[in-house]
Amino acid sequence: MIASLHGVLESLGSDGAVVNVNGLGFRVYLPTSTLSTLPSIGKEIHLHTHFHLREDSATLYGFASADELRLFATLLGVTGLGPRLALAMLSAMSLEQLTMAIASGNSDLLTAIPGIGKKVANRITLELKDKIAAGWATTPGLEVADENTDVLAALTSLGYSASEAAKAVASLPVDATMSLEDKIKMALQYLSG
Repeated sequence: MIASLHGVLESLGSDGAVVNVNGLGFRVYLPTSTLSTLPSIGKEIHLHTHFHLREDSATLYGFASADELRLFATLLGVTGLGPRLALAMLSAMSLEQLTMAIASGNSDLLTAIPGIGKKVANRITLELKDKIAAGWATTPGLEVADENTDVLAALTSLGYSASEAAKAVASLPVDATMSLEDKIKMALQYLSG
C-alpha cells in the first residue's frame, strides 16, 4: 500500500497531479482543496495517499492533510459510495462543513453536492452520523441539542468553521418557541461581533 508520496510536482491537471518520486511519476487524483494548496511545478510536495485497487484499475488519491485522508476512507465505508464520489464530496465542501453536515444529519446539505441524490445523502447520514460525531468531536459543536443542528448546518454552509458555528450556537438562549430563522439571525449577530 502506498501511504504517502514525497516528491517533485511534475504536472497539474483539473482533477489531479503527477508527482515524480525518484524518477517514477505517480498520477494522483486530488480534491480541489488540495489542488489549491499545491506549489508551482518543480517544487517538492508531500501528500497523504489512499491506494484504491479494483479488478480493472489501480488508482491513487492524495490529500494535503491526514484528516482529509481519514474522512475519505470513512466515506468509502458507506454502501455504494465509491472513491470518485467521495473525492467529489471533499471537493465540494470543506472538511469541517462536510463533517458537520453528516454529524448533524443534514442530508439536504449533502444533496447540493453534484452526484449526491436524496437517497445517497440519507444513506451517508444514516451510516456515518454516529461515527463522524464520535470520531470528529473536536469541538463542542457536535454535542449540541438536536433542535440546534439546523442552525449549525446553516452557519457552516455559509462558510463559518465548525468551531465558530458551535460557539455561536452555544450563545443562543434556551427557548423552545424561537424559530429557526430567529436562531440563525442571533447566531449571525454573535459572529459579527
